Amino acid sequence: MTTQQILAFAVIGGMMAVFIWDRFRYDVVACSALVVAVALGVVPVDHAFSGFSDDIVIIVGSALVVSAGVARSGIVDVAIKKFFPNLKTVRPQIIMLMIVVALLSAFIKNIGALAIMMPVAFQFSRRAGVSPSRYLMPMSFSALLGGLMTQIGTSPNIVVSRLRGEMTGTPFTMFDFTPVGGVLTIVGIIFLVFFYWLVPERRKQVGSIEEATEISNYASEATVTAQSVVVGRPLSELLKFGEGEVVATAVLRGATRMSPFPDLTLREEDSVVLEGRSAVLDTVISSAKLQLSGKPLRENGLPQQDLVSIEAVISRHSGLAGRSAKDLALPYTRGVNLLAVSRRGERLRQRLHDVVLQEGDVIVLQGGRQTLPVVLQDLALLPLAQQEVLLGTKRKALIPISILALAMILTAFGYTPVAVAFFAAALGMAIAGAVPLNDIYKAVDGPILVMLGALIPVSDSLRTSGGSELIAQWLGQVAHSLPAYGALGLIMVTAMAVTPFLNNAATVLVMGPIAVSFATTLGFRPEAFLMAVAIGAGSDFLTPVGHQCNTLVMGPGGYKFSDYPRLGLPLSFLIVIVSVPTLMWFWPVR
Repeated sequence: MTTQQILAFAVIGGMMAVFIWDRFRYDVVACSALVVAVALGVVPVDHAFSGFSDDIVIIVGSALVVSAGVARSGIVDVAIKKFFPNLKTVRPQIIMLMIVVALLSAFIKNIGALAIMMPVAFQFSRRAGVSPSRYLMPMSFSALLGGLMTQIGTSPNIVVSRLRGEMTGTPFTMFDFTPVGGVLTIVGIIFLVFFYWLVPERRKQVGSIEEATEISNYASEATVTAQSVVVGRPLSELLKFGEGEVVATAVLRGATRMSPFPDLTLREEDSVVLEGRSAVLDTVISSAKLQLSGKPLRENGLPQQDLVSIEAVISRHSGLAGRSAKDLALPYTRGVNLLAVSRRGERLRQRLHDVVLQEGDVIVLQGGRQTLPVVLQDLALLPLAQQEVLLGTKRKALIPISILALAMILTAFGYTPVAVAFFAAALGMAIAGAVPLNDIYKAVDGPILVMLGALIPVSDSLRTSGGSELIAQWLGQVAHSLPAYGALGLIMVTAMAVTPFLNNAATVLVMGPIAVSFATTLGFRPEAFLMAVAIGAGSDFLTPVGHQCNTLVMGPGGYKFSDYPRLGLPLSFLIVIVSVPTLMWFWPVR
């Protein structure tokens, strides 16, 4: 071994040990490893920051924005209520999510399939009252498994097919991967269904002020209109949209206040006072097509288009304290609507415009994006962590789905690279207003991208120092003394181990020729060995950095580096144990 190779192995080994130790946040560890690698000369100075321009960083960041746009559209709520109304517990929810992600991953880019279904996982986690971490890692692993089923499902399959064509004259076809990949997907999903609990329940590691200050008892008023889906229906039908998280405190019919009994039949023009979290209130009101209290806001005689809603606290010096919204005539004097009020320790039952506001009340105001900051300052209101909320904002359900569908079509048919397609999709979300500009940078999850950008040149040092070739030599010496199933398993395990440091496509390019050489020397046919390389390279369940799907869920799931092998290591053993006889059955070595 050369000095450079020793240093490269030492830096990567030390970095992995600190990741597993879990004393420091992952982005700090990655940046420290990069600095050490540059200082030791393992990573050249002019390549130190090359990782930040890598496609993987663009893909992960863009996919997070696209996923946020889909989640914000409200279409996920509609789909869940229409197709999966009875999925209330974790295990059935996980089964559905994994099956859908795996099937989608067989025909579209697996990170795209994952991005489509992540908002559904967040909704399910809220419905079941558990952390999203229960769902996201099994979904990511299912996306990797599903990609094994077809030639276009994952990059290793495409590269292996090309290698077989170059070496034997006959490339693998679209569904040559399906028998083995299908078996592995089924076995893997069954394992995940029963052992998903191996991953501890986590909360997002990089917490936000918004999450810490979320208000749970807003009171809001909404009116039943002719377009509402609950006209002539009992009040209980309306509350079903809130899945137990919203209560009705009063129903107002003209000047009459009615008790909110579940069997009360709602009529057009009825006003319902609802209480719950702002996000769930928004779900109920938008799903039932109710109309929020307040007046149409106009600017220069025209309806305002760029309306947003924001939470704010009434301070001691605010002009709102001691007065009601009706007295203040906020739509006319300030150009804003009062949408909801939260008062600690008290349940509000009167019409929203009759509530006498008090110091310390938290309110939701709706107004123009440019005018709201001025109103907050004039009224001495304190914005709650600069938090923008969905209640009262327009929903653009079809635009995010259309943008994502277009990106997936372009990548599926090879018209544009994945990085370009997803970057353009994220830009489209911003231009269309599907994700507000201020929220885009929250969705991107900076620590994850910094970790990726710092890790890429460190991991690549294994290749540039000749370490990967050294591994190949060691592998060759061992494999020649093994029987067919042993050599097959060794090839696959090595591909799994190397993938986090070379990326899956590079692993195939390094390991593929080695696999063919083994097969030829030992008198075996090469197909099973090439397949073993593809499976090993496409099955990185041990780290968050070997595949972008694992990286994508790390931040939202709040996972630690050490969480991945908890579930991924037994799954990897299972994949190897099942793969070897399955490969030898469908692709005989003799």
